[in-house]
Amino acid sequence: MSASPATHASPFINALLGEDKSALLLKLVEGLDTSALNWLSGYTAGLAVRAPQATVVPVTPVPVASPAVPFTIIYGTQTGNSRLLAERLKHQVESAGLAARLFRASDYPVRELAKEKLLCVVISTQGDGDPPDDARGFCEFILGKRAPRVEGLRYAVLGLGDSSYPRFCEVGRLLDVRFAELGASRLLERADCDVDFEPVAKGWLDQAFTLAREALTPLATVTATVVPLREPHAAPAVTKEAPYTAEVLLNQRITARGALKDVRHLELSLAGSGQEYAPGDALGVWPHNPPELVASFLSELRLDGEAAVTREGRTLPLARWLSDELEITKLNRPFLEQHARLSGSAALREVLEPGRAESFRALLAGHQVIDVLRAHKATWDATELVQALRRLTPRLYSIASSSKRVGEEAHLTVAVVDYTAFDLRHFGAASYHLATRTAGTDTVRVFIEPNERFRLPEDGDKDVLMIGPGTGVAPFRAFVQERAETGAKGRNWLFFGEQHFRTQFLYQTEWQEALKKQTLHRLSLAFSRDRAQKVYVQHRLRESGRDVYEWLEGGAHLYVCGDAQRMAPDVHEALVDIVSTHGGKSREDAHAWLESLREQRRYLRDVY
Repeated sequence: MSASPATHASPFINALLGEDKSALLLKLVEGLDTSALNWLSGYTAGLAVRAPQATVVPVTPVPVASPAVPFTIIYGTQTGNSRLLAERLKHQVESAGLAARLFRASDYPVRELAKEKLLCVVISTQGDGDPPDDARGFCEFILGKRAPRVEGLRYAVLGLGDSSYPRFCEVGRLLDVRFAELGASRLLERADCDVDFEPVAKGWLDQAFTLAREALTPLATVTATVVPLREPHAAPAVTKEAPYTAEVLLNQRITARGALKDVRHLELSLAGSGQEYAPGDALGVWPHNPPELVASFLSELRLDGEAAVTREGRTLPLARWLSDELEITKLNRPFLEQHARLSGSAALREVLEPGRAESFRALLAGHQVIDVLRAHKATWDATELVQALRRLTPRLYSIASSSKRVGEEAHLTVAVVDYTAFDLRHFGAASYHLATRTAGTDTVRVFIEPNERFRLPEDGDKDVLMIGPGTGVAPFRAFVQERAETGAKGRNWLFFGEQHFRTQFLYQTEWQEALKKQTLHRLSLAFSRDRAQKVYVQHRLRESGRDVYEWLEGGAHLYVCGDAQRMAPDVHEALVDIVSTHGGKSREDAHAWLESLREQRRYLRDVY
């Protein structure tokens, strides 16, 4: 005898599935006998067992006396790490049924700050104390005179940075102090994360979540668990922690013999990886440290490379730790402080004293770890050394190709760090690793690092200005390729600079071909050492200032890529001069005008 399902779905079923899917369900079971219904029940139960995670579907919320206080999370990021941590915290909070809001710092409506009750800021520090580009306006507001009093606010700050710089996590520290000055109270003490941020960040986020859960009112929402009929999308197979092993297709030097720099063009295969990228994205590269440098470490410290050393539950030979797992090129303050204690060096202790920032900066800029070990003798045992050195982290390189042009490949433009100082050969870990890979034989462990804040305009009719001296030209090779492949109608203007025209004009034939095909419309060049008076890209900008301003006034998007310490500030000052001179504005108004371009995401930088 046939079962007789209801002809109309109940309000509960409608709430779970929606009216359209409820109607489909009734149509599916209509006329089925008991055996068929039992089979269908078993089938859906089987899907429930297979599903890795159930989907929580909200049902009609129960009214509450007052709305839940949200936990507002703001992030500022240059490479994406702060965003990932902020998103993780938001997920923790929402999984507990609590209200959370997530903002990129540039998108946060600062007028709401005075109303906030619970706030978390996750922010990185760029270089020697600068905020990330997407947080400049937010930081200027908080640190400036317009910031309101916030006595009712409880806040927490998580800083990300690189202890290879003197002003490690400076932006997070300044914001933490400033919120307190404005009358807020700390929900949690600030934490500062080094480049290997996970060990500190995980514990801090867990504490922030626990304290937020105690402070927030749970959202009064009835939920029901429903198993989706379709399999959920699998997580990407390739991640930072699980990189793809890419075959090296080409490793070609693109600076001439006799050039002061060895710059390589590498082409890597991503075939079968499932990895996709957009112009502006970076390729993360997991390097191995140079064997010569590992040998120097072992020799200088008189340690046995075969000695087994355990760290965080893993046991490896010391040489493997130094080669594959630990940072042995860049100096940082924690290591220097420990080495100063072991060596008893008065000179090293003096450099580390507060108020000696310039001396400390000079030490970091001009020395690698091996130089300090040689200059200030100390006795390290293998376990102490492995515990003291930072974990090796991937290096990010702007992708120099458009997948629309090259398919399942990623191209890189790499300046090789290889020089002699203090009678010893020095290397850059990743650049030397890449430079020594043999095409057709060797592989590189890689992953895609999206860079959403360095994107071409969606409107292909918009003009584009690109400023990229040296290897900073890499993403602009991708931009020009992409614009050509998509048939973008907007004009493209590239400013490129290097030391010498004859030996260091990177991708010269490609730019000439692009000019001929009108996929590149203007090319402004600055070769600093071809004449007595040095000429840089900022000089070329000023020389073409009227046209540059007309392009920007007409809606062009402006991009800067390369050195963050000198080039980027010099270019910005040139832009201020251009806007002031040709726009008839005061310098203060010119700064504000350029800041408005940042807010419109028409002035974007990828600097390092």
